[in-house]
Amino acid sequence: MLEAATLDVGGQCFGPFSLQVAPGERIAVLGPSGAGKSSLLSLLSCERRPAGGLVRFKDRAPEAWPLADLSRHRAVLPQAGDVAFGLQTELVIGLGRVARLPDPHLASIVASSASLARAAHLLGRRFDTLSGGERARVQLARLFAQLWDEQGGLILVDEPLAALDPGLQCDLLDSLDRYAGARQHALIAILHDINQALTGFDRLLLIRQGRLLADLPATPQAVPALESLYDLRLSCFTDRHGALVVAPLRPPRSGAEAIGWPREAQA
Repeated sequence: MLEAATLDVGGQCFGPFSLQVAPGERIAVLGPSGAGKSSLLSLLSCERRPAGGLVRFKDRAPEAWPLADLSRHRAVLPQAGDVAFGLQTELVIGLGRVARLPDPHLASIVASSASLARAAHLLGRRFDTLSGGERARVQLARLFAQLWDEQGGLILVDEPLAALDPGLQCDLLDSLDRYAGARQHALIAILHDINQALTGFDRLLLIRQGRLLADLPATPQAVPALESLYDLRLSCFTDRHGALVVAPLRPPRSGAEAIGWPREAQA
């Protein structure tokens, strides 16, 4: 829960942010680059103390949470998920279980988490030999392992699918959704794909210039607000499966611009 929470980052103020998150709720955070989306996640994760306002997680202030206890209830997948050493992938996944050691179920949870993240074939590899997309899957498996045996937790992910091909993005969004739904974990994800946000989430948080512009249901009625958020026109249609599809409309160009002639040559 955030109540008029603000964050100061290098003299720049983000917020105020006010929102409630229910167990099992799926929330997508959208906005232009540099809008403050990651800053919002840092408040929700209790990683940063607010400059003003209130932050509460399970009715406790951030300073009331020992780090080990917090890691048993909320999991964070940041944009940059690399580790510094050439660890085996199963050790990277097992890092999600550090707060629960000794853990008699560690090996089976690591294997199950890797399978859910489509990373079972990567077990036994060194993390620093993997491609960007493979590393993303291993890091997602680490997140799965962290809250595998928890109920009603909080998952925060920052552009978790950016390094993956479209087919794998769909598969892993489905895995993330089923994982969170089965455990009633709330899921909050920073995304840049409007269609993923509209089809896979319950609510949209629209962020621009460090402010929360809108908190609205993920329905077709959100399209005008999305057009205003990104300052572009969106085309909407229904595909053959009945799902809403949204695509940006590029402004028309003159013939000379269309084939790449310099403006000076158009005179």
